[in-house]
Amino acid sequence: MGTDSYTPRSFDDLSPEKRPSFLQALIPVVGLVAFLGLGSAWLKLDPHIPLIWSIALVGLLGRYVWGYTWTDLYEGIERSLSMGLQAVLILFVIYGVVATWVSAGTIPTLMYFGLDLLSPEIFLPATAILVGITTFAIGSSWTAVGTLGVAFIGIGSGLGVPEPMTAGAILTGAYAGDKQSPLSDTTNLAAAVTNTDLYDHIRAMRNGTLIAFGLSVVGFVVLSLGFSGAIPAGQITEIQTALTSSYNISLLAFIPLAVTFGLAAAGYPALNVLLAGAFAGAFTSLLVQGTTFVTAWQVFMRGTSPETGSELVNSLLAAGGVSGSAWTIAIVVAALTLGGLLEQTGVLAVLAHRLEQGVKNTGSLVAATGASAILTNALTAQQYMSIVVPGMTLRNTYDEFGLDSSDLSQAIESAGTPTGALFPWHAGGAYMSGVLGVATLSYAPYYFFGYLSPLVLFAFVAAGIGFSGNATSSGAAATSPADD
Repeated sequence: MGTDSYTPRSFDDLSPEKRPSFLQALIPVVGLVAFLGLGSAWLKLDPHIPLIWSIALVGLLGRYVWGYTWTDLYEGIERSLSMGLQAVLILFVIYGVVATWVSAGTIPTLMYFGLDLLSPEIFLPATAILVGITTFAIGSSWTAVGTLGVAFIGIGSGLGVPEPMTAGAILTGAYAGDKQSPLSDTTNLAAAVTNTDLYDHIRAMRNGTLIAFGLSVVGFVVLSLGFSGAIPAGQITEIQTALTSSYNISLLAFIPLAVTFGLAAAGYPALNVLLAGAFAGAFTSLLVQGTTFVTAWQVFMRGTSPETGSELVNSLLAAGGVSGSAWTIAIVVAALTLGGLLEQTGVLAVLAHRLEQGVKNTGSLVAATGASAILTNALTAQQYMSIVVPGMTLRNTYDEFGLDSSDLSQAIESAGTPTGALFPWHAGGAYMSGVLGVATLSYAPYYFFGYLSPLVLFAFVAAGIGFSGNATSSGAAATSPADD
């Protein structure tokens, strides 16, 4: 099932006897927050456990309070898993890609030359800009982070830059570039579900994206001011020596990079591109590093355990391979299951309906759209749902208020796409944390774009700029259709 063919259940689609009340719909939301606080923050459990508790809560409510059959509930889970299947498959492949690129010398070579070209004073803003340009060209934030981002983590560590700061810069560039790329799946999806021309959608987002990204880069410049002279004496030489002693540092090692980014720029789907990158990595391992055919594919499956003579380099280049993706995939599957239950039982539809009832003017409509995209991200754990659910639910409301469809598409993507990586149980948050080796809550304070993108959206609403209806929070520009 494609994401563009998915239609979420609306309030009117729910039979009254099975429709949760608003207070009942809040129970899973409060339960999720409480379980995460109790399980993850207090008991220090993996996030899988609070998600399982939440699944059990919604399942029991759906079966014994709202009257859904177990078959009904499983159908909702199946739809959600089908919608998120591409993300799960990408997770499988990307872990193998990272391992093969380490074995091929691609990531070690990027680290080697990066340590020569970059300095601590410019590293963070340069990382955000370079990753942003790359993501814009290939249209996939996940691909850019899982390949180029891993190398920047290594370079930053060699330069004495804390890994959470580097991760924040990587994600800032990745999501800013993704939002403006006509090749991005989320950008195309946001345009499709709102019936907006793709380039009208991109133009509508441009000013907000540039402001949020520009402010983020300024933030990284400020952070970088404290890194002058922060590199321990001889550390770069030690790292480069360790790299050259274990890998053939050669421009040929960039073959997987050229293949992957070339196919992505040509418009091939992300999964196809990453599979090609894995084959290119295995081939380059044979050609450049002299590994055997069997070893190259064992690395893809089992990962790498380098012994370079440097503990820092060993830790940076250790990759789990496909088998190392299990922890992350388990989170994503559990979160997709919860999202499917929330959609099937009507919880999301009831919450969206209450949101619509509270809308009094164009300003509150746009602001509520952004808030609903963030809430959907938190509850369903996938960025596709954060676009599809509010996008399709609120289309008619935007027509009633006389707003252009690009106002809706701008609101859902500005608030939905970048914020997923801020939630540890979200597919994006779990993925970014897994491939970069930095906990979500550790990089979150430095992922400036994740906060600034929705904040700029809300600032535009308050100022009454950037929207076809001159949306204002004061309600001066338009009245609710109910008042006509």
